Amino acid sequence: MKKALTIAGSDTCGGAGIQADLKTFSAHGVYGMSVITAVTAQNTQGVFGVLDVTVDIIEKQIDAIFDDIDVDAVKIGMVSQTDTIKTIASTLKKYSTKNIVLDPVMISKSGYDLLKPEAKEALISELIPLATIITPNAPEAEVITGIKIESIQDMEEAAKKIYDLGVENVLVKGGHLSLESKEAIDVLYNGQDFRYYKSPIIETKNTHGTGCTLSSAIASNLALGNNIERSVELAKSYITIAIENSFSIGKGVGPTHHFYELYKKAGLLSE
Repeated sequence: MKKALTIAGSDTCGGAGIQADLKTFSAHGVYGMSVITAVTAQNTQGVFGVLDVTVDIIEKQIDAIFDDIDVDAVKIGMVSQTDTIKTIASTLKKYSTKNIVLDPVMISKSGYDLLKPEAKEALISELIPLATIITPNAPEAEVITGIKIESIQDMEEAAKKIYDLGVENVLVKGGHLSLESKEAIDVLYNGQDFRYYKSPIIETKNTHGTGCTLSSAIASNLALGNNIERSVELAKSYITIAIENSFSIGKGVGPTHHFYELYKKAGLLSE
């Protein structure tokens, strides 16, 4: 069995972060492992507090995995502090880690800052050059590049600028853009060519953890041996189905359905 590691924060309501990552790995038949960088107090209505894990424990968690288990892919999510970022980068370098998917989690859907402003430069200088692929949404790409993103052309320009920071592939997600086509268009750039992934805009408020889930799906597919283009394609299909069948749990932004296809095959879905 292939094995994937998530390095991210914990989500108490289970729709994002470590919990979403592990669900996504499992849905792909990949064995999931975790390194927790922060504990959050959050639900479908927002984030109400964050407690960062010490860098010593983060390093020990990573060492504990790599000293014992072969890791086929790594997903990096919420890393809020400069010291945390530097520790993760130096430890992953030590193990010559492959298939690193970086989801630059910066702001929650409720507007909570999950990446401290002073840590932005560390993320750019330390983690981006290590990544096989980075998956910013349009607002995150704006923060990284300083480019105002209002069109596909802006997404392409931002992808080029992020690629120049040392990453192998850039996926700029366009779901936040209001395009006349009524499609969500993501742009993948590998340093030479652009590839476009289109999906219908789904009318639902239940999109908690979509970025975490997509990046974990990409990591899962890389772990399974697919190339970048195919991994993104399969991950896009997975997240689209998960959003289409999302849950209205709680009073706010509900989670996606990580196990919809498995439940359907097992006859566990009510009509």
